[in-house]
Amino acid sequence: MTLETALPAACAAVAAAVSARWNWWRPTAQGLPVLMYHKIGEPPPSSRLKKLWVSAPDFRWQMEYLLRHGFTPVLFSDLKAAAPFASGDRPRSEDGGPLAASGGKPLPENPVLVTFDDGYADNCARAFPVLQELKVKANVFLVFETLGRHNAWHAPSAEPWQRMLDLGQIERMQESGLVEFGSHTMTHKNLAAIPLEEVRWELRESKKRLEEALRRPVTAFAYPYGAGAFKPEVRAAVLEAGYLHDFSVRQGIAPRAWEPGLGPLPRLLIRGDDNRFDFHLNLTRGKSRF
Repeated sequence: MTLETALPAACAAVAAAVSARWNWWRPTAQGLPVLMYHKIGEPPPSSRLKKLWVSAPDFRWQMEYLLRHGFTPVLFSDLKAAAPFASGDRPRSEDGGPLAASGGKPLPENPVLVTFDDGYADNCARAFPVLQELKVKANVFLVFETLGRHNAWHAPSAEPWQRMLDLGQIERMQESGLVEFGSHTMTHKNLAAIPLEEVRWELRESKKRLEEALRRPVTAFAYPYGAGAFKPEVRAAVLEAGYLHDFSVRQGIAPRAWEPGLGPLPRLLIRGDDNRFDFHLNLTRGKSRF
């Protein structure tokens, strides 16, 4: 093989490798990116769940990236205000366009929803100071029976148990006006693997208890493990419990996330081993990896 033939072949091999790792070639995705975080900080050395940890410096860089690139972080209440009708049955104007609901408010240009699953104490200790400094809004899904305790659903063999947010931390975050809260069930059970009546209890009881504790409506729900999001009877129970927006773990960007009838909203898992190009591709392509 000559240099003239070897160089193009090498370039093609590099391009193929890059394309196999990153989805740079996908078209730009339109809609509402929903970022999904779990823990902020450094994982325990023995952890087998390191991808769920994002370092504090990386988290700061990612929030700064959002602001530098013109994204506006929004809250669950902003989604509620932007929902034309909870039923999804929208009247049309004479020219066929959708009419805004009475009292509704459109989302800002380039909105993004920053979410945290489970409600770890490090969300307050490490993420909240960054949110305060940069004035970035975020949302946390709470597992009610673990508040002030630990994440007992994880086997200690996979990772030592982690401390969860307590009501004092939650109140401080809520009072800032930068953080709102949603439900992640009472006990973090797999909703696709338990009886439907137990599913209904997990959904209704967590909503009721959180609203009593927060003294505010709880309108958003995230499925633990993403389980049950696309099981019709489970999703029906979510909507029957009074949630307006439900969030899956399916990777992607929702085109019209403010319309509750469109189905469980996809999110963008932000991993501890993501690099900055991954973060860019998640926001612009709806996926960085295969």
